[in-house]
Amino acid sequence: MTLEEFTQNLEKELEELEPGTLKPDTSYRDLKSWSSMYALIIIAFIDFHFNITLNGKDLKATETVKDLYDLVKQRSA
Repeated sequence: MTLEEFTQNLEKELEELEPGTLKPDTSYRDLKSWSSMYALIIIAFIDFHFNITLNGKDLKATETVKDLYDLVKQRSA
């Protein structure tokens, strides 16, 4: 999955976002609608699509959508 595909698919999971809101350089925790529910959705999204388990510490270590993508790529290598 490319970074662009990852970003688009993640945006679809975060249903309250307007299409085109999420970009690779978006600081996802700064989203207006950010909540702990979004954190759980991100963790579930990555687990489902990549079979990689993230936790809160992993999310705190990332800032942008690209950071999440890079973490997934690193863990899947």
